[in-house]
Amino acid sequence: MTSPERLAQLCDRQDILDCLVRFGRGMDRFDRDLFLSAFHPDAEVAAGVFVGAPDVLYDWARSLHDEGQEATHHNLLNHSCDLDGDMAHTETYYLFVGRNRDESNWIAGGRYIDRFERRDGEWKIAVRNTVVEWSGMVPTMAIPFSDLPGVHDNGAPSRTVDDPSYQRPLTNKRPRFSPGDA
Repeated sequence: MTSPERLAQLCDRQDILDCLVRFGRGMDRFDRDLFLSAFHPDAEVAAGVFVGAPDVLYDWARSLHDEGQEATHHNLLNHSCDLDGDMAHTETYYLFVGRNRDESNWIAGGRYIDRFERRDGEWKIAVRNTVVEWSGMVPTMAIPFSDLPGVHDNGAPSRTVDDPSYQRPLTNKRPRFSPGDA
């Protein structure tokens, strides 16, 4: 394989990985547009009891997360990608963590098995099968530092576009402080 071919494959793989990140971030931040940007509109998704279109999936999952959790993290782990022209098959291990409204913590792991298609130059998910392989509860502890004065001066965690991760340009509003200086 020539260097330009390898570079093209590397770019395709990065575009696919970026797409997967949009899916997770879109769900965790309740950013519907970002979530949907990971899927072709006619995609088929099988996730737990749900089987259907990505827009309906978002609405269903959003209501579950909104009612059940204060925070969620969709973490992407091992990732393999088999490219074949304008199609790719991927397997991405995930770790899901949810801080429930009853202050318990739910954790689950599994894999996203996806068929990506490149249409009009963009890689997006065309078919997704979510495989849940394990699940459990984790003991609850207080969130460190959440009650300290000024700790959220740069923005408090939010499941909206008010989350500090959307701030552009990112700035720091907190004064310099090192616990060793106190």
